[in-house]
Amino acid sequence: MPALNIKQLRSETLGTDHVNHLNNAGASLVPDPVHHTVQRHLELERTLGGYEAAEKSHDEIQQCYSHVGQIIGSQAHNIAFTENATSSFLSALSSIKFSPDDVILTSRNDYASNQIMYLSLAERFGIQLIRVEDDQDGTVSLASLEALLHRLRPKMVAISHIPTSSGMVQPIKDIGTLCQMYESLFLVDACQSVGQMPIDVKEIQCDFLSATGRKFLRGPRGTGFLFVADRILDAGYKPLFPDLRGADWVMDDHYQPAPDACRFENWEFPYSLILGLGSAARYAHELGVEEIRQRAWGLADKTRNALSELKGMSVIDLGAQKSAIVTATFSEKDATTISESLKKLDINTSVCTRYSAVIDFDHRKIESALRISPHYYNTEEEIEDLVSSLAQLLNQP
Repeated sequence: MPALNIKQLRSETLGTDHVNHLNNAGASLVPDPVHHTVQRHLELERTLGGYEAAEKSHDEIQQCYSHVGQIIGSQAHNIAFTENATSSFLSALSSIKFSPDDVILTSRNDYASNQIMYLSLAERFGIQLIRVEDDQDGTVSLASLEALLHRLRPKMVAISHIPTSSGMVQPIKDIGTLCQMYESLFLVDACQSVGQMPIDVKEIQCDFLSATGRKFLRGPRGTGFLFVADRILDAGYKPLFPDLRGADWVMDDHYQPAPDACRFENWEFPYSLILGLGSAARYAHELGVEEIRQRAWGLADKTRNALSELKGMSVIDLGAQKSAIVTATFSEKDATTISESLKKLDINTSVCTRYSAVIDFDHRKIESALRISPHYYNTEEEIEDLVSSLAQLLNQP
């Protein structure tokens, strides 16, 4: 695979002309092919009608399942399209028949929305929520996980591959192996990892994997997808509230779920956005996801190294393996104020507050952190511009 042509990639990314976009963990700048795909279908809807445009684009829409599947090593029939990663995650959760005292194992760093869902399940159904201890590097302790799997035989293990509040990468392949060994369902939140690093659901051995389109995959907002393993489909798992897209009403008091992952979909779709998501997946695949990882993670490492030289701020990323998300705190400045000041300089970042990482941030006495997330289309010069601007905001020469 040839090296990424950064000049060409930036020419296909309109926003790079006027903004230093380092908020790809929030939402990436959409490349031209994705934009044009969305726009083209909207024009079809405008001229033909919504139903007629979908019918005319049927084959292209079906290809989107294959394009997204190849990004994670999946077949098309294992992919369901949704509005976002959270919708995917809750749809997977809703398919599991929890009983009182069933156990969910998760991490101390799982995404806030996921943690809230677990707490709601505990409140409503009486399940037990157990958070696995961290290892010394901040990732899930595999020894602690195995001990809990052996002792508690949990219904499900749910892990965020990359936490939204840290560059840490969880060892999900090892976790998947343990889940298989102890016959526990394994749900992976890959919201921050899809598009910035290679993922193979066969290697992970997960039962479900949820993801979004808008982040490192560079798809449109309002798109997400859910991977559902064949063993889950064959066992008859289905969402709690299917609709006529995901099931057929075959008799007065009986319905039949779709044979594939489409049973997790709703009938109404923004097909222009689904086509955009398929285009984004194809775009990433053609570039090479490993090449994307090397470039994005290299820029993140450059950022960490440079920021570590600045007085008055600390890089707080945990884990032996670190992704394209960089988080930092300030000794005398508020992260929100810093982010807003950077935005005035046309540098986009974001802020993680305590509410996005209550357990981790409380443990480390962190109120908020600046989140910097470069992607492959960013440049070394943009990282240098960020560091220089931060130095000035911190009143350093």
